[in-house]
Amino acid sequence: MIKIDAIDKKISDLLIEDGRMSCSKIAAVIGNISERAVRYRIERLIENKIISIRGNVNAEGLGLVIIADVFIEVEPAQVLKIAQQLTDYESVNYVACSTGQTDISIQVLAHDNNELFTFVTEVIGQIAGVRKTHISFVPLRIKDDHMWHIPSYCVQENE
Repeated sequence: MIKIDAIDKKISDLLIEDGRMSCSKIAAVIGNISERAVRYRIERLIENKIISIRGNVNAEGLGLVIIADVFIEVEPAQVLKIAQQLTDYESVNYVACSTGQTDISIQVLAHDNNELFTFVTEVIGQIAGVRKTHISFVPLRIKDDHMWHIPSYCVQENE
């Protein structure tokens, strides 16, 4: 694990706001740091898997306005196999194994309620080993994981 300082956090925060921001612009915004130092820090953060820089797709811009969390109960011996299988569907943007009343949680994007219903009942419901599904609509996202900033408690003071 590498140490993250306040400058690393500022760089990460700026890249979240604009992933195409140049190193020279980041240096100018932060102040007291060279473009070369910013470039080095970005490379170090990427190399150590602290950040990644990529384009994020806006589902609503594609007309995928229905977002739902789907919780799936499956046969115990099938959890990992089914979770892996669910990653193959393009309408599924999140897959995780979970504990509690359900075994797998996924997030599904759809154009409308009918498309979501059909996917859950005719695709997920037909997978061998799936026992039960529960759909929870997501009408409003307050915080998105694509906009998650490095927590302050992970930032170490400069020594």
